[in-house]
Amino acid sequence: MKSLTLDHARDGEVMIAYAMNGEQLPPQTFVLKSVSVDLPTSDITFPGGAAADAINANCHSAGMVLTQPNLAKAAWAAEVDKMIHAFKAPIDQRNATAIVDYLSETKGAK
Repeated sequence: MKSLTLDHARDGEVMIAYAMNGEQLPPQTFVLKSVSVDLPTSDITFPGGAAADAINANCHSAGMVLTQPNLAKAAWAAEVDKMIHAFKAPIDQRNATAIVDYLSETKGAK
């Protein structure tokens, strides 16, 4: 079982199940285990010199980011917001603004 803080349990992204098919779930229905994942490597780098420093390549590779469709600045802001709030990416607001600015310049809607 995974413990959640009360705030996290109430944030709208968490679903807690007590029963399934009309019957209560047993106290422990599954066991979480760590797995190892081999991520693909890429020789692609983020263009833009120092401006590219805003992008944390530990989250997504340049190849993954640079093959995304061109989006308007508001759409990039929504994507970064989703990464922070839905996926709990450790990005502070100052970096979030820099990331959105960089993506808008590099992959902005034409």
